[in-house]
Amino acid sequence: MSGFPEWLPDGRVVEQHVLDSLRRTFELHGFAGIETRAVEPLSQLERKGETSKEVYVLRRLQDERAEPDASGTEDGLGLHFDLTVPFARYVLENAGQLAFPFKRYQIQKVWRGERPQDGRFREFTQADIDVVGADTLPFHFEAELPLVMAEALAALPIPPVLISVNNRKVAQGFYEAIGLADVEAALRVIDKLDKIGSDAVVESLQTEAGATADQARAALELAAIKGDDPSVADRVRALGARSELLDEGLDELVRLLEAAQQASPGTVVADMSIARGLDYYTGTVYETTLVGHENLGSICSGGRYDSLASDGKRTYPGVGLSIGVSRLLTRVLGRGLATASRPVPTAVLVAVADEADRASSDRVARSLRARGIPTDVAPTAAKFGKQIRYADRRGIPFVWFPGEHPAGEVKDIRSGDQAPADAETWQPPAADLWPRVLGQDEPR
Repeated sequence: MSGFPEWLPDGRVVEQHVLDSLRRTFELHGFAGIETRAVEPLSQLERKGETSKEVYVLRRLQDERAEPDASGTEDGLGLHFDLTVPFARYVLENAGQLAFPFKRYQIQKVWRGERPQDGRFREFTQADIDVVGADTLPFHFEAELPLVMAEALAALPIPPVLISVNNRKVAQGFYEAIGLADVEAALRVIDKLDKIGSDAVVESLQTEAGATADQARAALELAAIKGDDPSVADRVRALGARSELLDEGLDELVRLLEAAQQASPGTVVADMSIARGLDYYTGTVYETTLVGHENLGSICSGGRYDSLASDGKRTYPGVGLSIGVSRLLTRVLGRGLATASRPVPTAVLVAVADEADRASSDRVARSLRARGIPTDVAPTAAKFGKQIRYADRRGIPFVWFPGEHPAGEVKDIRSGDQAPADAETWQPPAADLWPRVLGQDEPR
């Protein structure tokens, strides 16, 4: 079935390394891990905007569900297609037990009913970080989160990344200042600039957002502005539009660029074409690309949202970023950007000289495992040469030949070196204890 990725064992080693590395970085920065249910009411999922048509509806659960919603009609159920909307629901339901600002990370599967293509799947893994406040959330988190993500991505065996940022207040303030009536539609159109090109954007702004030809051209002029220093704000103001919201957005954008220049020069750049076509973003928005692999599209995106989570009495504003882990892995594995040193965790295969003496091989394996050495026992008591070939096919670096327990001999089948060993003291080299993930140019 297309769109549902599965990895071979060596690919799974790389995936697990990526997930573990992300988790460590997130926890280093104070984010707590959570997991939310896979199923949400359709009314909750449809709050996101135009992509709600991509929800996988669960017919069986929907048919079995008897309880009506608040309006008196049955509410359908669907699989979540991102982690942000379920997180908003999670915050509302658990607000009394959370300490704000609440910093969470979440690594989980999501499902999206779209056409599979390079880097796009129907089932995929996302890794999110968000910070949510109660009623207010300081702006400095909008500068902090992309730097956390930059650090997390830098620890992975991937090319350098570039984080492009914009501020929805800039775009909204500019569009309102030039008289564009349908700001949300204009943002959705501009978000497609890289996909459909400037001519199609001009046409769509006129047909979908009600823009005049002059307004459409002005919107494109804004979208063309890029830069990694505060002069970006001067170039936007030079276009002539003026509004309080525009100035507020530019001030926030400059503060973010200044923070990024101090902490990670060259990683963050302002790009006025970044719009993020989702309705709930209200401030900074982010998109991240792999340098040299821009055709893959954004591997990490997100933004500030002020009213996604609200119970009518309190509002919980937040800011978050999401890594498309499966999208990233398909490029890493497909282009050989990273490989596993071996496809199995096993470091040692204990040979079996005779089935009647398998218990001695099992004792060796228990001794090695007790000291944290991943060990397997040969499946059959074949000739030693056949057992060595079995280990070689699986990528196991060492074969142990039992003697009088705990003594024996251990063979490095890569080099052919063989030496006496004691099962209660022998240790493989640190580099061989567990599979390692190697970059493109690293030797195995």
